[in-house]
Amino acid sequence: MRYLEILLLALSALWFILPGFTSIRGWRQGLGFLVAVSVPWQLALEGYRWQMVPGYVLAVLIGIYTWWDFIGPPAELRPEIPGRRIGRALAGLVGVVALALPIVLPVPRLPTPSGSFAVGTFSLHLVDDAREETYGPNPGGPRELMVQFFYPAEPGQDAETGPWIEDLDAVGAQLAKYVEVPSFAFDHLGLTETHTYPDAPVSEASASYPVVIYSHGWRGFRTVNFNQAEALASEGYVVVTIDHTYASTMTVFPGGREAPVDPNALPDEDVVGPARFLEAGRRLNDVMTADLEFVVDELAEINRGRRSTTLAQRLDMDRVGLFGHSAGGGAVVSFCATDRRCKAGVGFDPWVEPVDPEIIARGLQVPFGFVRSEQWTTHDNEPELRELFDNGGPDQYWHAISGTEHRDFVFVPLLSPVGGLLGIQGSIDSGRLVDLLDNHLAGFFGQYLMGQDTGFPDSTVLEFEELIASPANDYPHHPARAVCAGLPNRISCWDSPPRMLRTPLR
Repeated sequence: MRYLEILLLALSALWFILPGFTSIRGWRQGLGFLVAVSVPWQLALEGYRWQMVPGYVLAVLIGIYTWWDFIGPPAELRPEIPGRRIGRALAGLVGVVALALPIVLPVPRLPTPSGSFAVGTFSLHLVDDAREETYGPNPGGPRELMVQFFYPAEPGQDAETGPWIEDLDAVGAQLAKYVEVPSFAFDHLGLTETHTYPDAPVSEASASYPVVIYSHGWRGFRTVNFNQAEALASEGYVVVTIDHTYASTMTVFPGGREAPVDPNALPDEDVVGPARFLEAGRRLNDVMTADLEFVVDELAEINRGRRSTTLAQRLDMDRVGLFGHSAGGGAVVSFCATDRRCKAGVGFDPWVEPVDPEIIARGLQVPFGFVRSEQWTTHDNEPELRELFDNGGPDQYWHAISGTEHRDFVFVPLLSPVGGLLGIQGSIDSGRLVDLLDNHLAGFFGQYLMGQDTGFPDSTVLEFEELIASPANDYPHHPARAVCAGLPNRISCWDSPPRMLRTPLR
């Protein structure tokens, strides 16, 4: 909660409590007027959000009662008002809601990036004339994408940070429609303060910076992992996040032209059946993989100076890494299996069922981290994922995070401090999870793109108390002893929680 919100609600609570400590009429009247005048100050300085509406209503009722109490006769001379007890009960209920709602659903706070660089950002509209759009209400024409850059920057003293979600009105309304909540449900995300400066000059600390590309999952969007983009950029990477048009919940092009998600791109499996669903998934994987190829091509053009951006000749295209979630993670797998420009990758619950079976059989030959939620360790996707891991080369990592659900790898843990109780995320502490993922990405890409001796994952095993691998007796392809001592791939594994086998495999 924000400071003036806390003050407003604290004064309101004190107004109810005060009569239990003093009978002096003037004290309660003065406090009531203070509650009433604090509302416009809070709105003016911090801004409106819908979670505070019960608090505003309560403050107005306190103000009305205080005014009546001020001009009316003493309490002992007032006539008995019918329904007074009911009124007090209703006021108490409003008070409880007024206190709880902004606490349960606060304005999200993005974690402060731990790196030494300030972060700049800008968005870019890309058009792939070589590909025809196959999705949307009117297929045809070239495939268009929106991408956003996060990079080490040197903002001026008067620079102001930008929004978390550009075009929040359109994106938020579409998100609300998908989760079946009122259209204004995500409006308060516009009040979140970021650590990113639009169009800030690129830092001169290095001649060029390694590149990390993020690929969102089905119905995601390019800033669904905003904190991870900020964290990596602050460590010295240029991070490029993509709206996969028509797989993104909403893409907004220059001029306000909107392209909402096309539900036919990945129809409901329960409606169309497993075969048609998987066929649609394969088409989507092909399109999203082609998006990644096109974006890397465009980055090379930007680096050559053929596109007018501040990043010309500042991208180290020999150090390109990727990470993605769900369908986006599957696209990262496909790209890293077929494009030599990928030097390392991470998949958060990567959906590999639609990936080309030849890729599964061949495995990945670049360093790759498979990070799974506990929920997806029993998903239908798991056998293909394990086969992909088994067939890979050295420096493959196999992890799961206990107490997590599939959507916990995006911005959901930032929405509420009690998200697990609300059922919108897993049981893991949200702040702990955010730190785990940010540190995991920094350690992995630091080792494989920066060439730093991060000791990944040896140095992170003790720190990542929740970061575990599948129990040895739950791994179907190898005897337990072989899993923990004989695989050529590096892995940390459990024999039985909570005792961890801390000897890494090489």
